[in-house]
Amino acid sequence: MPQAVTTTDAGLATAMRISVSRLARRLRVERLGLGGTEMVLSDIQLAALAALDRHQAMTPGELAEHEKVQPPSMTRVIAVLEERKLVERAPHPTDRRQVILTVTQEGRALVNRVRRRREAWLAQRLQELTPEERGILQSAAPILEKLSQSLRRGNRGAELPRA
Repeated sequence: MPQAVTTTDAGLATAMRISVSRLARRLRVERLGLGGTEMVLSDIQLAALAALDRHQAMTPGELAEHEKVQPPSMTRVIAVLEERKLVERAPHPTDRRQVILTVTQEGRALVNRVRRRREAWLAQRLQELTPEERGILQSAAPILEKLSQSLRRGNRGAELPRA
């Protein structure tokens, strides 16, 4: 991307959108190369499974909030994961209206296989960069995570007014 394009916030947003989308697409391709159960799970199903693995246990509402999807969508995701025996439901210890979701051994193994494959591919690509480029990415990683967790949404890309 030419330097002039990234000198404005709009130009930076365009450059990042394109680059992050391409990188995400490449990582998806790496996951699909595994075959097996990984191939029949959608990206959101795999993301939900990975979030449950990281957080040990969550309610469906917590999982939906974490993955930034509506609860009805997460209900469908959970149903598929449960059907494939990748997650289990258990009664909530203090709220009988709630359930707690946990990852099964099979689900954990699947998440680990996908992570290993994606991380190996990405580590190989990082080795192709200069030490300075890797340092810049290391500094940018927390900022990209912050962007990924942002709750503010504009209407058709417009900035929401601050309350």
